[in-house]
Amino acid sequence: MNFLIVGLGNIGPEYLFTRHNIGFMALDYLAKDKSISFSQDRLGAIASYKLKGHQIHLLKPSTYMNLSGKAVNYWCQQLKIEKERLLILTDDIALPFETLRLKPKGSSGGHNGLKSIEATLNTQEYARLRMGIGSDFSKGRQADFVLSNFSEEEIGLIPFILNRSNEIIDSFCLQGIQQTMNKYNQ
Repeated sequence: MNFLIVGLGNIGPEYLFTRHNIGFMALDYLAKDKSISFSQDRLGAIASYKLKGHQIHLLKPSTYMNLSGKAVNYWCQQLKIEKERLLILTDDIALPFETLRLKPKGSSGGHNGLKSIEATLNTQEYARLRMGIGSDFSKGRQADFVLSNFSEEEIGLIPFILNRSNEIIDSFCLQGIQQTMNKYNQ
């Protein structure tokens, strides 16, 4: 079976370690763990590996966050991925930092990347791994917050979070969403 795991983020060195790019960071960590590398392709950077007979494709869209749906739709069609085998990794200000929550579907929650995917795929019925980045910002400063870098204290915890996201991705592909949610959702 084919799976498509999409990490959301923005391209460019100025965004590299921002909160909004935790989806990219998770896929970079996973690629390093699996000893694979990304290559630039149409609408994004893509990498693949095998996991117990399954082909796992990783995608980091190069469309910027607000147009993520364009890349997701293209690669779903290209790789013949059904929505049950699509997983989106996204930052989430509604969750405390360090919290990971797998959901089978849901609204965009105001997240522009998810809004774009929802509009392009014409559905909210796709799995997402919501990665909590906290909400330590004053009213009207949300954009500045998500585009800010993690604190030194948070950076120390990032490897633990990314390692857990690797486990969740493997479990999603091998055991399915329900069992994975039962095991990993807090």
